[in-house]
Amino acid sequence: MTDAPAHPHNEDDDHEHGGPLAELVTVRDWLRYAVSRFTRGGLSFGHGSTEAFDEAAYLLFHTLALPLDRLEVFLDACITSEERPALLEIIDRRVDERIPAAYLTHEAWMGNFHFYVDPRVIIPRSYFGELLDEGLAPWVEDPDRVGTALDLCTGSGCLAILMAHAFPQAHITAVDLSPDALTVARRNVDDYGLQGRIDLIESDVFSALGPRRFDVIISNPPYVTADSMSRLPPEYRHEPEQALAAGPDGLDIVRQILAQAHHHLTPQGILAVEVGHNRELVEEAFPDLPFTWLASATDEGKVFLLTQEQLPPP
Repeated sequence: MTDAPAHPHNEDDDHEHGGPLAELVTVRDWLRYAVSRFTRGGLSFGHGSTEAFDEAAYLLFHTLALPLDRLEVFLDACITSEERPALLEIIDRRVDERIPAAYLTHEAWMGNFHFYVDPRVIIPRSYFGELLDEGLAPWVEDPDRVGTALDLCTGSGCLAILMAHAFPQAHITAVDLSPDALTVARRNVDDYGLQGRIDLIESDVFSALGPRRFDVIISNPPYVTADSMSRLPPEYRHEPEQALAAGPDGLDIVRQILAQAHHHLTPQGILAVEVGHNRELVEEAFPDLPFTWLASATDEGKVFLLTQEQLPPP
């Protein structure tokens, strides 16, 4: 399959000369067309959708300002001539430029939470979405007793916002090395009205935090290995490389976190870090640490947890 752009479409030609797009009348027709284009284009998914149908439905319904949870109701509705160009443009851009859907719509979801995103930040996707929905139980016995929490490598600010909801009495600190990412995070924090509870700080991991200590530290840091970076599909190349790449074994940032976290946790504090498929690499690199691997509703072994007393002092 090829990534070469399709021939440009001309709406006037389609209507006046009975071109192929003139046959696309209903939402159902356009959905079938988009799925075929996505499949033939060999697109990669993983930024909110896992297959062509779901992504096509999302992009079409978002463009038409229709509710995604009412898909069946609108399938046989006719597309107006005014709506056709926007539908065609978003399908073409997804196929020809391999832009992830979230960047096309500037919208990403984690559970019931939605966030503004653009190419300054990685598209939110994290097992912490499910874990925080449960308040990190049983490791956090009482969410109301969490007074301070830290989100390292916050990106769009999504996990900091989830923590603010999971731990209603906590003051949240969210840090990132990228000032561009923090600009996006600020927009999301403001959208949720959490300016008074979430501090955004430009910092290389803990470097700008001084002696601050936290009851809970979470991080979804860069953890893509050099080999995996070399094989990323085009969609992932639209994301900031700094938010993905983490050295030959994907553990450059994880090493920094583990070396310094003891100093930044309260005596009963916990550290949880997402490392994707790198569990074996983590255990090989740190054979003396007693990792607890957390299970979410959909997977396990992607997030490790350590208590303050289990971490080596700096």
